[in-house]
Amino acid sequence: MVGRERELRSRRPGGGLALAGGAVCVCLVVAGCSAQGAAVQGADGSDPVAVLHRAADRLVAARSAKTRTAMQMASGGTRVTIRGEGVYDFEERLGQLKVRLPQDPAGASEHRPITELLAPGALFMKNRGAGVPDDKWVRVETASLSDGNLVTGGATDPFAAAEVLRGTRTAEFVERTELAGTEVRHYRGTADLARAARGASQGNKKALAAAAEGFATAEVPFDAYLDDEGRIRKVRHRFSFSNGRAGGTGIVDVASTTLLYDFGAAVRVRLPEERDIYAGRIAAEPGDAAVDGKN
Repeated sequence: MVGRERELRSRRPGGGLALAGGAVCVCLVVAGCSAQGAAVQGADGSDPVAVLHRAADRLVAARSAKTRTAMQMASGGTRVTIRGEGVYDFEERLGQLKVRLPQDPAGASEHRPITELLAPGALFMKNRGAGVPDDKWVRVETASLSDGNLVTGGATDPFAAAEVLRGTRTAEFVERTELAGTEVRHYRGTADLARAARGASQGNKKALAAAAEGFATAEVPFDAYLDDEGRIRKVRHRFSFSNGRAGGTGIVDVASTTLLYDFGAAVRVRLPEERDIYAGRIAAEPGDAAVDGKN
């Protein structure tokens, strides 16, 4: 793949559960959703469903943002949180995150942060572990993942998180509040991933369609906080999937939170050259299928 670089200059002021070899494993299954319901009018009389359908477009108009992510996974008595931080270009659909994994149950030192590059239809990971050389990237086609990469990478792609809201079926205005010094409107509702896929951008359409078929739950509940320009400042989705590991039973519950701030921030993302992408077999934990690089 030819390397590419994208830079934005600010035009306005800031405005599965499994951890294999210290890295996030692909062990997921993903969602469909619910019937249309009545919307509760917002404080300004607007239709919450319509407002949320437009939220992703408002981010494209904002061009870019800095982001923080948190993904909490719970299964049985085990609960882990994976955190990320980076930048995202909503025009080019390119982003970069540093994702930090928690300590293992034995208290071993943390794995080095995984660098993730987000691109239309693809996820690139460096410091992936699991037998991947330190100087190589792993490339995964997001449409090949049963969760559409809403969970697999340990962070939800910020634009994919926004496009899930295109599938909003029911929503209500909760309250007007403040988030990090910014006035926001809090909405609560449920989204239909199949509907979101139909309205999504070309880069997310196949991934969200895969998610619509793979998650264990029919609905994706969410809380979204939008500023007065209709831009997402915070969104929290709750996903559930079946534990697909050999011998595994039960449901894994995931709460994925994306924070967006400093709109218009400079973004530089350079995708790896083809020679820098790992093409070998990626080691996996017992019970997980090994996968090939350049998927």
